[in-house]
Amino acid sequence: MTKDLERDLGLPSVLAISIGAMIGSGIFILPALALKIAGPAVIVAYALAGLLVVPAALSKSEMATAMPEAGGTYIYIERGMGPLLGTVAGVGTWFSLSFKGALALVGGVPYLLLLFDLPLKPVALALAAVLILVNVVGAKQTGRLQVGIVVVMLAALGWFAAGSAPSVQSANYANFFADGIGGLLAATGLVFVSYAGVTKVASVAEEVEDPGTNIPLGILGSLVFTTVLYVAIVAVLVGVTDPGSVAGSLTPVAVAAEATMGQLGVIAVILAAILALVSTANAGILSSSRYPFAMSRDQLAPPLLSKVSERFGTPLNSITLTGAVLLVLIAFVPILDIAKLASAFQIMVFALINGAVVAFREGSAEYEPEFTSPLYPWMQIFGAVTGLLLLTQMGTVALVGAAAITVGSVLWYLGYVRQRVDREGAATDAVRRQVGREALTDVESAIETNPNEVLVALTKDDGGARERALVALAADLVRPDDGRVVAVRFQEVPDQVPLTDDMTTQSSADISFETRTEALADELGVEIEADEIVSHDTKHAIVNFADHRGVDTVVAEHEPLRLRSRIGGDPIDWVVRRAHCDVLLVDNLGYNGPKEIALSGDGGPYPPLAVKVAGDIAEANQGNVSLWHPGNGSDEQQQTIVDYQSELSSMLSVPVRSEAFRTDGGAPPRPDLLVRRGADQRLRNALLDDSPTVPNPGCTTITVYPHESRRPALGRRLLERLTF
Repeated sequence: MTKDLERDLGLPSVLAISIGAMIGSGIFILPALALKIAGPAVIVAYALAGLLVVPAALSKSEMATAMPEAGGTYIYIERGMGPLLGTVAGVGTWFSLSFKGALALVGGVPYLLLLFDLPLKPVALALAAVLILVNVVGAKQTGRLQVGIVVVMLAALGWFAAGSAPSVQSANYANFFADGIGGLLAATGLVFVSYAGVTKVASVAEEVEDPGTNIPLGILGSLVFTTVLYVAIVAVLVGVTDPGSVAGSLTPVAVAAEATMGQLGVIAVILAAILALVSTANAGILSSSRYPFAMSRDQLAPPLLSKVSERFGTPLNSITLTGAVLLVLIAFVPILDIAKLASAFQIMVFALINGAVVAFREGSAEYEPEFTSPLYPWMQIFGAVTGLLLLTQMGTVALVGAAAITVGSVLWYLGYVRQRVDREGAATDAVRRQVGREALTDVESAIETNPNEVLVALTKDDGGARERALVALAADLVRPDDGRVVAVRFQEVPDQVPLTDDMTTQSSADISFETRTEALADELGVEIEADEIVSHDTKHAIVNFADHRGVDTVVAEHEPLRLRSRIGGDPIDWVVRRAHCDVLLVDNLGYNGPKEIALSGDGGPYPPLAVKVAGDIAEANQGNVSLWHPGNGSDEQQQTIVDYQSELSSMLSVPVRSEAFRTDGGAPPRPDLLVRRGADQRLRNALLDDSPTVPNPGCTTITVYPHESRRPALGRRLLERLTF
């Protein structure tokens, strides 16, 4: 029997956790680095960074109240955006937290060295090794220790701000925006990581009482408080020091405290800085090492990383890997690059957090948050777009780092994860359903449009059943709107033979082509106009005639692509690409009042033209339509297909049934007629467009090629391929 965690964390505890997770390198280290980039405008940079974090804070609050037991940014993104972006988020967050831990140590040790004359990097490496060992053996900070650290930090920083404010010199704010908007945005991106801990409380959401109220209040309240605190302290720091004297300093707050409060103020700042930064580094190792652990349990990383030490009860391998990365960063990466990369990865993750909320809301997964973000989806769009724009202003190091992590994560997913994981995120389902809705709208429009005139292009002189089959098919298409069939025999003669007005073709049958079409008109009950055309190039003649007459559809026999045609170009394929109307290619094995019409699909939405053709033929022959679709895929995918086909069935005026592909070797379906999608030339080269597979002897296959103006946009076709 498992025991649920007690919900005993009230609003004060939530605020303490969130504030404690933020205050650290953001105030003790980054102001000096940001001052070097933006000058006094660093004050605005902190305020702007706090504002840009709001969308992610709202999004994380919403997801935490919907899934209080899930915990962790990576989990939310993986469930919302799918394993691919979950992999990117997991690796990105792991690196972000690792960089933040390294930044805390590299930036915190200089404060310690104000008291002791020791080398910086060896001390930082030694301290990191101690913290890694602490995490391995399982010791971790308690809630009381965290609250105590927060109280000491706030007391020291409050004393510094209040004691130094009277010494502020307005002259120090001169040339406030001297480094321009570029400097401001670059500094904003750099200090963005200062607010990374604002959503940490979501990882303990299961223990928060009244989470629908306390989580958003705690996250937003701590964000507002910390933003105001940052802005106030940085404003004082700039105002009490000579212009440029703090920029680049390793201990900026101590320098400012010494200028206004003497040695006692310096000691208070050093104590607060060491406590805050060691706490931040320890929390960074603790939390970052859990990301490889969690990803391993989800099969996104090797199982070795989720192994728990029997002796210590901690994920030893995951902590060891994280510790090794931390030591390398401290030893070889400059502090400014560490800060930039930490912020860059955090910006990426926050952008994905905003996207995850949209995915959950628009998808079909069960999602019932107690708190919902206001101004949805504009708040999330604003957060994602501004975050990515900010990333572009942070310089080459940040961009290359973000790109490297993204590309590396994608390659890892393709090489390792994809073959092991078949989950999909809520975003995939949301996109798939939206694509399905758009396709249904197109089908509805196609059904309401009937062809007035169909051209039957006859290129073979057999004078018998094949000719009749094509004309009968065209008659079924025009009958709903009392349209006309134009049956034309096209004969091609060598270029050396001159074309004359009295040239005619001779049918192999005893009666003339015109006489046969008159008989067919009486039999089929539609108007049929017959004509015969002789030309030097049949394909040009078909397209020119169709364009001149303004026909709605061309019906012609399918010509399999042979090697010669693949190299030189197939005439019918040329017609498909050049005609100013829809084209139906018929693999003519006989068309005689089909009753069982199958609509073949690859799992995605059926082409509107294919639905229209199948429905019209079924209605003309009192038949029914079978919707073929693959029987594999995720449960969400299958449910989306069921819902889509249900809506599609309601649009047709004939009986419709759904039929999954047989994959067990059983007897295949045996329809009388199969309607299928033609190869999309934008996605697939015509060289691969062989003659269609015939499901059973005697089954005619119609391959539909809608005119360019009626085809879905390339982006939507790609989405269909990716999501269905």
